[in-house]
Amino acid sequence: MIARRTLLAALPLAFSVAGYADAQPIPRRIGLLFPWKTSDPDAGYATFVQGMLDLGYVEGKHYTLVVRMSEGKNERLAPLAEELAKLNVDLIFAASTAAVAAAKAASPRIPTVFFSVTDPVGAGFADSLARPGHNITGVTNFTLELHPKRLELLQRMVPGMARLAYLINPKNRYFQMGVANMKTLTQQARVELLITNAESATELEPAFTAMSAFRADAVVVENDPSLWGERKRIATLALGAKIPSMFGSVECVEAGGLMSYGSDEDAEMRQVASYVDKIFRGVNPGEIPIQQPTKVELAINRKTARLLGLTIPKLLTMQAQRLVD
Repeated sequence: MIARRTLLAALPLAFSVAGYADAQPIPRRIGLLFPWKTSDPDAGYATFVQGMLDLGYVEGKHYTLVVRMSEGKNERLAPLAEELAKLNVDLIFAASTAAVAAAKAASPRIPTVFFSVTDPVGAGFADSLARPGHNITGVTNFTLELHPKRLELLQRMVPGMARLAYLINPKNRYFQMGVANMKTLTQQARVELLITNAESATELEPAFTAMSAFRADAVVVENDPSLWGERKRIATLALGAKIPSMFGSVECVEAGGLMSYGSDEDAEMRQVASYVDKIFRGVNPGEIPIQQPTKVELAINRKTARLLGLTIPKLLTMQAQRLVD
């Protein structure tokens, strides 16, 4: 998932701002409800903090963050959301469908801005993308819409690809839609498909053993909060099995995965900051349209390609926004 970048430099000690932000004598409290592990260096929120700063909000002066991480366990999100509700935070920034559901159940009166939610309307968070109509808004993603392009990119990278593995967490109900979508696409492309499940880190090795037995030519790995902290291990297992891997986030390529094709999560984090600004200015969340990503990026790990014995087509090199060595 999530513009998840560590902050490499301290924020300025002094920052002159004008307008609404300076007019607030008491810092607002933003509750961050994230499904990732605290120890994960990419589980941070530096891009969001920078986005707030760009809008004139200095952390500690105009707002404070109350951070709650579920350590990759969705069952912990509900009690963490209840903690934030009891602390009476002014707004909740929730990442993932499960986090938004937990925030909504804990306190429907607290405005919630979300990130990395596949289907906010289907999940009951909004009446429509244009007019959410509830106390929730945010930035959605379009994982299913990217499947055709991911398959096409893999076919270019792995000529003659005949067998594809698809790694998902079966407890994520949206990935079941992904299974149906992937089955249709692979049938059209005359590619055999193997669905492999992993609900936790302990199931990853058996999943790759099954892929090897299937003689998979490549694997598409769906991002899932429960496995986000295992992306380096997934990339290592794929490389060890000599299976080219396709992910949805550039962080997975930085961790050793072969390729990723997904939305620009830094831009999405900044969009979340703009929504927080609007809500702090008095705009009803239900009147703020839910945005879909406008920028999609291709990333390729050249070192992984070499280790797999793959030659990166010149066209893919030209199309890639990120080339990792």
